[in-house]
Amino acid sequence: MHIRSLLPAILVLVISACGGDPAPSTPATPSGPVDSLALAIKAIEQRMVQDPGNASLYAERATLHERADSLKLAINDLLRAVALDSLNTGYRNRLGGLYYTTVQVDKATTAFEEVVRIDPANTEALLKLAEIKLVLRDHPGSIELVNKALRIDPDLAKGYYLKGFVYMETGDTATAISSFRTAVERDPRDYNSYMQLGLLSAGRKDPLALDYFNTAIELRPRSMEALYGKAMYLQEVGEDSAALETYARMVDIDSTNAVAYHNSGFVRMEYLRDLEGAKRDLGKAIAMNPNYQQAWYNRGVAMERSDQLDSAAANYQMALMIDPGYHDAAVALDRLARKGVRIKTRERKKTP
Repeated sequence: MHIRSLLPAILVLVISACGGDPAPSTPATPSGPVDSLALAIKAIEQRMVQDPGNASLYAERATLHERADSLKLAINDLLRAVALDSLNTGYRNRLGGLYYTTVQVDKATTAFEEVVRIDPANTEALLKLAEIKLVLRDHPGSIELVNKALRIDPDLAKGYYLKGFVYMETGDTATAISSFRTAVERDPRDYNSYMQLGLLSAGRKDPLALDYFNTAIELRPRSMEALYGKAMYLQEVGEDSAALETYARMVDIDSTNAVAYHNSGFVRMEYLRDLEGAKRDLGKAIAMNPNYQQAWYNRGVAMERSDQLDSAAANYQMALMIDPGYHDAAVALDRLARKGVRIKTRERKKTP
């Protein structure tokens, strides 16, 4: 197993990277947040009746709609606010941000471009436009906009983060690392830049990777992304016990985390030769995610090494039924067949 990128699609990445931690959700109860938001919206609407031309009321209601995850309504309110106060760049930046969040990239671009037309020194809009250029793989355009923002404010950590991402995407790893380091110098709480530094350093087997992942974990103690990055790095450099401790921490946070169980099982099997422990952890991964073909395959390996050949064959078959193109599982079944193991043909029940 190798260190691999832990990041989602680039659009999601850039939005999350530049927006900070999402607020934790609170389950709605009959007397909880939903009712409170409804009452707050009703109160604003009563004020609107008295003052229908007040743009700030629409912006205020948009905030409440965002909290309720009613983004279309929030967009409509911000459009009204912009219509009433067309020179307010704050409203336009918020509108562009909502268009961006809802993946309406053309409308987001127009909104941010209007901000820059009104206020050419608006670094928030310049960096949002740079993000969009990055999403569209216009790397030179993204760098140009970032540099324009940094000439206005050289301390923008987000600008260096975006530059780092551009360099990383274009294969200039050394310059990417330099840019991410500058980002954390400007903002020591820049979790996303620490994550990128950890991933890039891990790919180089650089011991600094551990420091970067640890800092990311200090900033977000429950981050599965940071814990997984740390565990994978430890696994790759042979720190088996520390890797297992980190996977165990992931399970303590989320007892249904199939990946943590799978990787823990893999470490026990491949590095510690603890086949019983490996089968136990891989079984937990399968219990959490019955479609986890790698867990089925690796449990088959552990069983084959334990001379439980019939059980091994059954596990390989399950891996192949989930993924008919799983080459390693097909090879393993052929190997067992040559040893005289009877390979039973069976159909997997379809999940309703």
